[in-house]
Amino acid sequence: MEITTISVDDVDAVADQWDSLARGQREYDSHITPERNQATVREAALRRIVADELLVAREDEELTGFVMFTVESGQYEQDVQRGVVQNLYVDPDHRRQGIGTRLLAAAEDRLADSGVDRVALNVMAPNEDARRFYRRHGYEPHRVELEKPVESDTL
Repeated sequence: MEITTISVDDVDAVADQWDSLARGQREYDSHITPERNQATVREAALRRIVADELLVAREDEELTGFVMFTVESGQYEQDVQRGVVQNLYVDPDHRRQGIGTRLLAAAEDRLADSGVDRVALNVMAPNEDARRFYRRHGYEPHRVELEKPVESDTL
């Protein structure tokens, strides 16, 4: 298994894996609708290829996972430069083999090489497996996002 950059020929395979990621997150109350985001994801993957911010895990010729990442940019000046892991996915048939760990480490290395001081990511709050995975790799809560439906008994 190797971690490598990809070519434009692999974009559809990454988009399919992103679709699986998004569908899996729906069980944790994600609001992202996979079927309505295919074009957006494909475009994002193409931009990440150009920016060298997309890596894949490949075993033989099969894509077994991917990671998208970027250097954070925003309207506010901060006292640290942050990198952001935007998506990390490993095909369910290849999980628990260290692929996610290697993808995450490769993204962190690339971000470190680009000068970031910290790496951030989001995980669905009820996804205990993902939260445990990231805790094992040194990630701790930094900011907590809260949400409620508009039609609730508190309005």
